[in-house]
Amino acid sequence: MDLGLAVPQYGRFAALSSVTRVAREAEATGFASLWAGDRLLTPLRPKDRYPGGDGSVPEAHRVFLDPFAVLTVAASVTSSVRLGTSALNACWYPPPLLAESLTTLDHLSGGRLAAGLGLGWSSDEYAAVGVPWKSRAERYEATLDALEAIWGGDPVTFEHELWTIAPSHIDPKPVRRPPLLLAGFAPEALGRIGRRGDGWLTATLPIPALTSMWQTIRQSAEQAGRDPDALRMILRSNPVVTGNGTPPRSGTVAEIAEYLSRAAEAGVHEIILDLQHTAADDDHLLELAAEFAERLGAG
Repeated sequence: MDLGLAVPQYGRFAALSSVTRVAREAEATGFASLWAGDRLLTPLRPKDRYPGGDGSVPEAHRVFLDPFAVLTVAASVTSSVRLGTSALNACWYPPPLLAESLTTLDHLSGGRLAAGLGLGWSSDEYAAVGVPWKSRAERYEATLDALEAIWGGDPVTFEHELWTIAPSHIDPKPVRRPPLLLAGFAPEALGRIGRRGDGWLTATLPIPALTSMWQTIRQSAEQAGRDPDALRMILRSNPVVTGNGTPPRSGTVAEIAEYLSRAAEAGVHEIILDLQHTAADDDHLLELAAEFAERLGAG
């Protein structure tokens, strides 16, 4: 099992000094990967419930840095740690622009990128970028089609009712095609991951639910003629470390690490720790990261 860390990006950690220090020290500690997410705004009266906790958007998300910029800074101060998005809201971006940003990050990092993509959960954010909330799954599928076309050979041609790419040279291509890690929990999303993803971005679900969904993904891969053993399950944990909590979302480091160890035994290939909700400052975040790494056998 690999252990990754969410790079400082939001709340009190939305600062250049935090990004550079944590990225450097995470790599030195032995973390395998660094990750950044995607958030645009915090509505005063949200139309949709935040997926987690009591349904309200975390206050820390009111300050949120751009994931491409954050990962580019992290790439500049590291040499071997992988860099991933967990996850970009793919439908917000016209595919040629999304491909250009991902490819640039891949080049600047020397081929270390993993592209994690999802649908998002906030219709308010979709409205802010002028993208229809309705039929977003179809737009998502078309975005994946367009990325595959752009990252293929030249000339690139893509015809769809949403976008048209006339026969064109679109260069550079990635150093290597970034793994496409897809998020989602609905049956349609699980089927899509098996059909065309390189891995699944999941969260701290009960272990039986985790294994059941993973089996659905593997079956979908088999039905599509793909090798299910080639897929990776990547679990994001956003814990609040406290002496009196409810693991895996809150609890002591030992309690949370015990759940994560069981998740690894159940098939999780990589864990992303996001400690920005619980750490008081950079020192505290790095102390917690090192303790989790020791308990989980990373580094």
